[in-house]
Amino acid sequence: MKKLYRLAALCAAAALLVGCGSAGTPVDPAPVGAVQAPQPANVGGADPSAGGSTAATCDTRSLSPSPGIPSGSTMAQIRSRGRLIAGVDQTTYLFGFLNPANGNLEGFDIDIVKQLAAAIFGSWEGHVQWKAIPSSQRENVLRDHSVDVVVRTYSITCARLKDVNFSAPYYQAGQRVLATRNSGITGLSDLGGKKVCATKTSTSLSAIQNAPARPVPVSVNNWSDCLVMLQQGQVDAISTDDVILAGMAKQDPNLEVVGDRFTQENYGVGIPKGQDDMVRFVNSVLENVRGSGVWQQTYNTWIAPVLGPAGPPPVSYR
Repeated sequence: MKKLYRLAALCAAAALLVGCGSAGTPVDPAPVGAVQAPQPANVGGADPSAGGSTAATCDTRSLSPSPGIPSGSTMAQIRSRGRLIAGVDQTTYLFGFLNPANGNLEGFDIDIVKQLAAAIFGSWEGHVQWKAIPSSQRENVLRDHSVDVVVRTYSITCARLKDVNFSAPYYQAGQRVLATRNSGITGLSDLGGKKVCATKTSTSLSAIQNAPARPVPVSVNNWSDCLVMLQQGQVDAISTDDVILAGMAKQDPNLEVVGDRFTQENYGVGIPKGQDDMVRFVNSVLENVRGSGVWQQTYNTWIAPVLGPAGPPPVSYR
């Protein structure tokens, strides 16, 4: 019996020694070097489908306005459906963005859509189907008629007019550069060999690709992707329309808009080919927006605090 007690005691002591002893040297995982910040989806380079030059090499004037909603017209079909389907942005502060405080889409372009819907239905509320799209899909959603209009900082160009119709201009912007404060960058001429971000198929990307300084174009789906990449040091600058850049600078005080405008961008409402009645109707709505003071009120709400005073762009029709 004593032997059994002695054996049990020895076993207990051994267990204590094992439990209290050193666990040994931990296994060293694979060594970690410099960790790259994750990139947004679909980051690319130069894009042959970029929106082309904004210099007018064709007649970019839109059709003259025509109010009213005749029976059988495109507008009558939209009214019968009960909603206007609008392709918009939800990532560009000041023009088309999702307000996290209330979950609503807001901005200058969003207000233009509301005016179009109100002209068809009497009130926009409950009569707009918002379809958030990347800039690269603007022509596609108009060609396949999955939207009625695209209102998304959409520059009128001769290249695009081959595929879609445009209203008359409702806003005039110009391309500039956004860089980190104290970076020494003063404009596009300082960006030779440096990475400059813009969205795919945009006229901004086309201007970067063709710049004499030969910057390195980086293309992404949305302008918010460019902002994240600049903040993380993955690109040296962003170049696009000044109003879009101003929205980014307002969100991040470490950034600044630099240089002069080197393009002229006339934003229009995109409309599918073959819908001339809708083009004329939209132009009549925009005429009212300009003439009634609504345009100025909308500009003063969204844009004036960051870019200063301005008025609606001049318009002529064919």
